[in-house]
Amino acid sequence: MVHPPVRLLAGLLFAVTLLLGPLAAGPARAAEVTLRFSHFWPAVTGMHKEMFQVWADSVQTASQGRIEVEIYPSSTLAKAPAQYDAVIDRIADMTATVQGYTAGRFPLSQVVELPGLVHTAAQGSCILQALYDEGLVADEYAETHPLFLFTHGPGHIHTRDTVIRAPEDFAGLRIRRPTLVVASLLEGLGAQPVAMPAPQSFQAMERGVIDGVALPWEAMESFRLNELAGSHTEVGGLYSLAFMVTMNKDVYAALPDDLKAVIDAHSGADWSARAAAVFDRRDIAGRATAEKAGHTIVTIDGAANDPAWKPVLEGTTEGYLAHLEADGKPARAVHARALELAAGRCQ
Repeated sequence: MVHPPVRLLAGLLFAVTLLLGPLAAGPARAAEVTLRFSHFWPAVTGMHKEMFQVWADSVQTASQGRIEVEIYPSSTLAKAPAQYDAVIDRIADMTATVQGYTAGRFPLSQVVELPGLVHTAAQGSCILQALYDEGLVADEYAETHPLFLFTHGPGHIHTRDTVIRAPEDFAGLRIRRPTLVVASLLEGLGAQPVAMPAPQSFQAMERGVIDGVALPWEAMESFRLNELAGSHTEVGGLYSLAFMVTMNKDVYAALPDDLKAVIDAHSGADWSARAAAVFDRRDIAGRATAEKAGHTIVTIDGAANDPAWKPVLEGTTEGYLAHLEADGKPARAVHARALELAAGRCQ
Protein backbone atom coordinates (compact mmCIF):
# COMPACT_ATOMS: atom_id res chain seq x y z
CA MET A 1 0.00 0.00 0.00
CA VAL A 2 1.28 3.51 -0.89
CA HIS A 3 1.35 5.80 2.12
CA PRO A 4 -0.24 9.27 1.77
CA PRO A 5 3.08 11.19 2.03
CA VAL A 6 4.55 9.08 -0.78
CA ARG A 7 1.43 9.56 -2.89
CA LEU A 8 1.60 13.32 -2.30
CA LEU A 9 5.28 13.45 -3.27
CA ALA A 10 4.60 11.50 -6.46
CA GLY A 11 1.84 13.93 -7.36
CA LEU A 12 4.10 16.92 -6.79
CA LEU A 13 6.84 15.39 -8.95
CA PHE A 14 4.33 14.73 -11.73
CA ALA A 15 3.08 18.34 -11.61
CA VAL A 16 6.64 19.70 -11.69
CA THR A 17 7.41 17.47 -14.67
CA LEU A 18 4.41 18.89 -16.55
CA LEU A 19 5.48 22.45 -15.80
CA LEU A 20 9.14 21.97 -16.67
CA GLY A 21 8.62 19.67 -19.63
CA PRO A 22 8.52 22.44 -22.28
CA LEU A 23 11.55 24.14 -20.71
CA ALA A 24 13.50 20.91 -20.65
CA ALA A 25 12.85 20.49 -24.36
CA GLY A 26 14.36 23.94 -24.97
CA PRO A 27 12.75 27.22 -26.03
CA ALA A 28 10.91 27.50 -29.36
CA ARG A 29 13.14 28.67 -32.17
CA ALA A 30 13.01 32.46 -32.45
CA ALA A 31 12.83 34.04 -35.88
CA GLU A 32 16.21 35.04 -37.27
CA VAL A 33 14.70 37.57 -39.68
CA THR A 34 11.59 39.72 -39.35
CA LEU A 35 10.24 41.27 -42.54
CA ARG A 36 7.94 44.27 -42.26
CA PHE A 37 5.48 43.92 -45.14
CA SER A 38 3.56 47.13 -45.87
CA HIS A 39 0.54 47.59 -48.14
CA PHE A 40 -2.55 49.80 -48.49
CA TRP A 41 -5.43 47.28 -48.58
CA PRO A 42 -7.57 47.08 -45.41
CA ALA A 43 -6.99 43.96 -43.29
CA VAL A 44 -10.53 42.72 -43.95
CA THR A 45 -10.06 42.51 -47.73
CA GLY A 46 -9.51 39.46 -49.86
CA MET A 47 -6.11 40.65 -51.08
CA HIS A 48 -4.85 40.90 -47.51
CA LYS A 49 -6.36 37.67 -46.19
CA GLU A 50 -6.23 35.46 -49.28
CA MET A 51 -2.95 36.68 -50.79
CA PHE A 52 -0.51 38.58 -48.62
CA GLN A 53 -1.22 36.73 -45.37
CA VAL A 54 -1.06 33.42 -47.25
CA TRP A 55 2.32 34.44 -48.68
CA ALA A 56 3.59 35.42 -45.23
CA ASP A 57 2.41 32.18 -43.62
CA SER A 58 3.95 30.12 -46.41
CA VAL A 59 7.31 31.86 -46.02
CA GLN A 60 7.30 31.29 -42.27
CA THR A 61 6.46 27.60 -42.72
CA ALA A 62 9.01 27.03 -45.48
CA SER A 63 11.73 28.68 -43.40
CA GLN A 64 10.78 26.59 -40.33
CA GLY A 65 10.04 29.77 -38.43
CA ARG A 66 13.36 31.44 -39.20
CA ILE A 67 11.60 34.18 -41.19
CA GLU A 68 8.71 36.02 -39.58
CA VAL A 69 6.60 38.35 -41.71
CA GLU A 70 4.83 41.21 -39.94
CA ILE A 71 2.15 42.67 -42.20
CA TYR A 72 1.15 46.32 -41.89
CA PRO A 73 -2.09 46.83 -43.89
CA SER A 74 -4.12 50.00 -44.46
CA SER A 75 -1.05 52.20 -45.09
CA THR A 76 -0.03 52.06 -41.43
CA LEU A 77 3.69 52.36 -42.23
CA ALA A 78 3.42 54.63 -45.27
CA LYS A 79 0.69 56.28 -47.31
CA ALA A 80 -0.27 54.49 -50.52
CA PRO A 81 1.78 56.73 -52.89
CA ALA A 82 4.84 56.44 -50.62
CA GLN A 83 4.94 52.64 -50.27
CA TYR A 84 7.74 52.12 -52.82
CA ASP A 85 10.00 54.80 -51.34
CA ALA A 86 9.29 53.39 -47.88
CA VAL A 87 10.97 50.16 -49.00
CA ILE A 88 13.96 51.98 -50.48
CA ASP A 89 14.34 53.98 -47.26
CA ARG A 90 13.88 50.89 -44.99
CA ILE A 91 10.73 52.23 -43.37
CA ALA A 92 9.35 48.92 -44.57
CA ASP A 93 11.29 45.85 -45.70
CA MET A 94 8.84 45.01 -48.47
CA THR A 95 5.59 46.22 -50.00
CA ALA A 96 2.74 45.41 -52.34
CA THR A 97 1.88 48.52 -54.30
CA VAL A 98 0.95 50.08 -57.64
CA GLN A 99 3.73 51.02 -60.05
CA GLY A 100 1.81 54.07 -61.24
CA TYR A 101 1.61 55.54 -57.73
CA THR A 102 5.25 56.59 -58.24
CA ALA A 103 4.81 58.45 -61.52
CA GLY A 104 7.56 58.19 -64.12
CA ARG A 105 9.48 55.28 -62.59
CA PHE A 106 7.78 52.38 -64.38
CA PRO A 107 6.63 53.74 -67.76
CA LEU A 108 7.31 50.54 -69.72
CA SER A 109 5.63 48.35 -67.10
CA GLN A 110 2.57 50.59 -67.35
CA VAL A 111 2.12 49.58 -70.99
CA VAL A 112 -0.16 46.87 -69.54
CA GLU A 113 -2.54 49.65 -68.45
CA LEU A 114 -3.34 50.59 -72.05
CA PRO A 115 -6.81 49.87 -73.47
CA GLY A 116 -7.61 46.59 -75.16
CA LEU A 117 -4.79 44.58 -73.63
CA VAL A 118 -5.96 43.05 -70.33
CA HIS A 119 -9.29 41.26 -69.90
CA THR A 120 -8.64 39.29 -66.68
CA ALA A 121 -6.13 39.56 -63.87
CA ALA A 122 -4.76 36.14 -64.81
CA GLN A 123 -4.04 37.31 -68.35
CA GLY A 124 -2.61 40.68 -67.33
CA SER A 125 -0.40 39.21 -64.61
CA CYS A 126 0.98 36.64 -67.04
CA ILE A 127 1.84 39.42 -69.49
CA LEU A 128 3.49 41.70 -66.95
CA GLN A 129 5.50 38.95 -65.24
CA ALA A 130 6.68 37.70 -68.64
CA LEU A 131 7.79 41.20 -69.66
CA TYR A 132 9.88 41.31 -66.49
CA ASP A 133 11.26 37.79 -66.82
CA GLU A 134 12.26 38.47 -70.43
CA GLY A 135 14.16 41.58 -69.34
CA LEU A 136 12.00 44.08 -71.22
CA VAL A 137 11.02 46.07 -68.11
CA ALA A 138 13.47 44.72 -65.52
CA ASP A 139 15.67 47.84 -65.47
CA GLU A 140 12.80 49.84 -64.01
CA TYR A 141 13.07 47.85 -60.76
CA ALA A 142 16.79 48.36 -60.12
CA GLU A 143 16.20 50.22 -56.84
CA THR A 144 14.58 47.23 -55.13
CA HIS A 145 14.45 43.42 -55.30
CA PRO A 146 11.15 42.50 -57.04
CA LEU A 147 9.49 39.24 -56.00
CA PHE A 148 6.56 39.13 -58.41
CA LEU A 149 4.45 41.41 -60.58
CA PHE A 150 0.74 41.21 -61.32
CA THR A 151 -2.27 43.21 -62.50
CA HIS A 152 -5.83 43.55 -61.34
CA GLY A 153 -8.67 42.60 -63.64
CA PRO A 154 -10.38 45.05 -65.99
CA GLY A 155 -10.96 48.50 -64.59
CA HIS A 156 -14.42 50.01 -64.95
CA ILE A 157 -16.16 53.31 -64.28
CA HIS A 158 -18.39 53.59 -61.22
CA THR A 159 -20.48 56.71 -60.56
CA ARG A 160 -22.72 57.86 -57.76
CA ASP A 161 -25.57 59.28 -59.85
CA THR A 162 -24.81 59.56 -63.58
CA VAL A 163 -25.43 56.53 -65.79
CA ILE A 164 -22.68 56.34 -68.43
CA ARG A 165 -23.70 54.71 -71.69
CA ALA A 166 -21.59 56.70 -74.18
CA PRO A 167 -18.44 58.88 -74.07
CA GLU A 168 -20.49 62.08 -74.03
CA ASP A 169 -21.92 61.05 -70.64
CA PHE A 170 -18.48 61.67 -69.10
CA ALA A 171 -18.65 65.42 -69.80
CA GLY A 172 -17.63 67.38 -66.71
CA LEU A 173 -17.62 64.39 -64.35
CA ARG A 174 -14.86 64.36 -61.74
CA ILE A 175 -13.54 60.80 -61.83
CA ARG A 176 -10.86 59.42 -59.52
CA ARG A 177 -7.95 58.16 -61.57
CA PRO A 178 -5.15 55.91 -60.29
CA THR A 179 -2.34 56.78 -62.73
CA LEU A 180 -1.35 59.17 -65.52
CA VAL A 181 -2.20 56.56 -68.16
CA VAL A 182 -5.78 56.33 -66.91
CA ALA A 183 -5.89 60.13 -66.57
CA SER A 184 -5.15 60.46 -70.28
CA LEU A 185 -7.92 57.98 -71.07
CA LEU A 186 -10.46 59.85 -68.94
CA GLU A 187 -9.50 63.20 -70.44
CA GLY A 188 -10.08 61.75 -73.90
CA LEU A 189 -13.56 60.70 -72.78
CA GLY A 190 -14.33 64.22 -71.55
CA ALA A 191 -14.05 63.62 -67.80
CA GLN A 192 -12.03 65.59 -65.27
CA PRO A 193 -9.54 63.09 -63.79
CA VAL A 194 -8.72 63.56 -60.11
CA ALA A 195 -5.47 62.02 -58.83
CA MET A 196 -6.20 59.85 -55.83
CA PRO A 197 -5.04 56.51 -54.37
CA ALA A 198 -7.82 53.97 -53.87
CA PRO A 199 -7.98 54.21 -50.03
CA GLN A 200 -9.03 57.89 -50.24
CA SER A 201 -11.84 57.31 -52.73
CA PHE A 202 -14.66 56.51 -50.28
CA GLN A 203 -14.33 59.73 -48.31
CA ALA A 204 -13.94 61.80 -51.49
CA MET A 205 -17.07 60.35 -53.08
CA GLU A 206 -19.04 60.57 -49.85
CA ARG A 207 -18.22 64.29 -49.57
CA GLY A 208 -18.95 64.99 -53.23
CA VAL A 209 -15.34 65.81 -54.11
CA ILE A 210 -15.58 63.28 -56.95
CA ASP A 211 -18.52 61.97 -58.97
CA GLY A 212 -17.08 58.53 -59.59
CA VAL A 213 -14.06 56.29 -59.69
CA ALA A 214 -12.06 54.19 -62.13
CA LEU A 215 -11.54 50.89 -60.32
CA PRO A 216 -11.95 47.12 -60.78
CA TRP A 217 -14.85 45.34 -59.09
CA GLU A 218 -12.47 43.98 -56.43
CA ALA A 219 -11.70 47.48 -55.21
CA MET A 220 -15.37 48.44 -55.10
CA GLU A 221 -15.77 45.78 -52.44
CA SER A 222 -12.39 46.27 -50.72
CA PHE A 223 -12.83 50.00 -50.24
CA ARG A 224 -16.63 49.89 -49.63
CA LEU A 225 -17.41 51.98 -52.70
CA ASN A 226 -20.38 49.81 -53.65
CA GLU A 227 -22.07 51.53 -50.72
CA LEU A 228 -21.89 54.85 -52.60
CA ALA A 229 -21.81 54.16 -56.33
CA GLY A 230 -25.16 53.14 -57.79
CA SER A 231 -24.16 53.01 -61.46
CA HIS A 232 -21.36 51.03 -63.11
CA THR A 233 -20.11 51.00 -66.70
CA GLU A 234 -18.05 48.07 -67.96
CA VAL A 235 -16.03 48.84 -71.07
CA GLY A 236 -14.19 45.64 -71.94
CA GLY A 237 -10.42 46.09 -71.83
CA LEU A 238 -10.67 49.73 -70.73
CA TYR A 239 -7.53 49.55 -68.59
CA SER A 240 -5.74 47.54 -65.90
CA LEU A 241 -3.10 48.48 -63.33
CA ALA A 242 0.37 47.06 -62.77
CA PHE A 243 1.23 45.93 -59.21
CA MET A 244 4.35 44.58 -57.58
CA VAL A 245 5.53 42.85 -54.44
CA THR A 246 9.09 44.02 -53.93
CA MET A 247 11.74 43.99 -51.22
CA ASN A 248 14.57 46.20 -50.04
CA LYS A 249 17.74 45.15 -51.88
CA ASP A 250 19.98 45.22 -48.80
CA VAL A 251 17.52 43.21 -46.73
CA TYR A 252 17.46 40.49 -49.38
CA ALA A 253 21.25 40.57 -49.84
CA ALA A 254 21.81 40.15 -46.09
CA LEU A 255 19.85 36.88 -45.94
CA PRO A 256 21.82 33.62 -45.70
CA ASP A 257 21.67 31.57 -48.88
CA ASP A 258 19.12 29.08 -47.58
CA LEU A 259 16.72 31.86 -46.58
CA LYS A 260 17.26 33.61 -49.91
CA ALA A 261 16.16 30.33 -51.46
CA VAL A 262 12.92 30.48 -49.46
CA ILE A 263 12.20 34.00 -50.74
CA ASP A 264 13.14 32.95 -54.28
CA ALA A 265 10.67 30.06 -54.06
CA HIS A 266 7.99 32.59 -53.11
CA SER A 267 8.71 34.77 -56.13
CA GLY A 268 8.06 34.70 -59.86
CA ALA A 269 5.28 33.47 -62.12
CA ASP A 270 3.64 31.08 -59.67
CA TRP A 271 2.98 33.77 -57.06
CA SER A 272 2.03 36.26 -59.77
CA ALA A 273 -0.66 33.81 -60.86
CA ARG A 274 -1.82 33.34 -57.26
CA ALA A 275 -2.28 37.09 -56.83
CA ALA A 276 -4.20 37.23 -60.11
CA ALA A 277 -6.50 34.41 -59.01
CA VAL A 278 -7.46 36.37 -55.88
CA PHE A 279 -8.18 39.49 -57.94
CA ASP A 280 -10.35 37.55 -60.38
CA ARG A 281 -12.30 35.90 -57.54
CA ARG A 282 -12.81 39.19 -55.76
CA ASP A 283 -13.97 40.86 -59.01
CA ILE A 284 -16.80 38.32 -59.15
CA ALA A 285 -17.70 39.04 -55.52
CA GLY A 286 -17.63 42.82 -56.01
CA ARG A 287 -19.91 42.66 -59.03
CA ALA A 288 -22.30 40.32 -57.22
CA THR A 289 -22.64 42.83 -54.38
CA ALA A 290 -23.66 45.56 -56.84
CA GLU A 291 -26.14 43.24 -58.55
CA LYS A 292 -27.68 42.25 -55.23
CA ALA A 293 -28.09 45.91 -54.31
CA GLY A 294 -29.99 46.53 -57.55
CA HIS A 295 -27.41 48.87 -59.05
CA THR A 296 -27.41 49.87 -62.72
CA ILE A 297 -24.70 47.99 -64.64
CA VAL A 298 -24.06 49.05 -68.25
CA THR A 299 -21.85 46.75 -70.34
CA ILE A 300 -20.31 48.10 -73.55
CA ASP A 301 -19.57 45.13 -75.80
CA GLY A 302 -16.97 45.49 -78.54
CA ALA A 303 -15.86 48.97 -77.49
CA ALA A 304 -12.56 48.56 -79.36
CA ASN A 305 -14.54 48.58 -82.62
CA ASP A 306 -17.38 50.87 -81.55
CA PRO A 307 -17.15 54.21 -83.45
CA ALA A 308 -18.05 56.09 -80.27
CA TRP A 309 -15.33 54.54 -78.12
CA LYS A 310 -12.63 53.39 -80.55
CA PRO A 311 -11.01 56.80 -81.28
CA VAL A 312 -10.45 57.50 -77.57
CA LEU A 313 -9.10 54.03 -76.80
CA GLU A 314 -6.74 54.02 -79.77
CA GLY A 315 -5.74 57.64 -79.16
CA THR A 316 -4.76 56.88 -75.56
CA THR A 317 -2.53 54.01 -76.66
CA GLU A 318 -0.89 55.93 -79.50
CA GLY A 319 -0.34 59.03 -77.38
CA TYR A 320 1.31 57.07 -74.57
CA LEU A 321 3.58 55.04 -76.84
CA ALA A 322 4.61 58.12 -78.84
CA HIS A 323 5.44 60.00 -75.64
CA LEU A 324 7.71 57.22 -74.38
CA GLU A 325 9.37 56.75 -77.77
CA ALA A 326 10.13 60.48 -77.88
CA ASP A 327 11.80 60.00 -74.50
CA GLY A 328 14.03 57.29 -75.94
CA LYS A 329 12.17 54.29 -74.49
CA PRO A 330 11.32 51.18 -76.58
CA ALA A 331 7.61 51.46 -75.85
CA ARG A 332 6.36 50.11 -79.16
CA ALA A 333 8.54 47.00 -78.88
CA VAL A 334 7.28 46.35 -75.35
CA HIS A 335 3.68 46.93 -76.39
CA ALA A 336 4.08 44.63 -79.39
CA ARG A 337 5.46 41.89 -77.14
CA ALA A 338 2.60 42.42 -74.69
CA LEU A 339 0.12 41.96 -77.54
CA GLU A 340 1.91 38.76 -78.59
CA LEU A 341 1.71 37.41 -75.06
CA ALA A 342 -1.97 38.37 -74.81
CA ALA A 343 -2.73 36.46 -77.98
CA GLY A 344 -0.43 33.55 -77.14
CA ARG A 345 0.54 31.90 -73.89
CA CYS A 346 -1.17 34.53 -71.73
CA GLN A 347 -4.58 34.50 -73.43
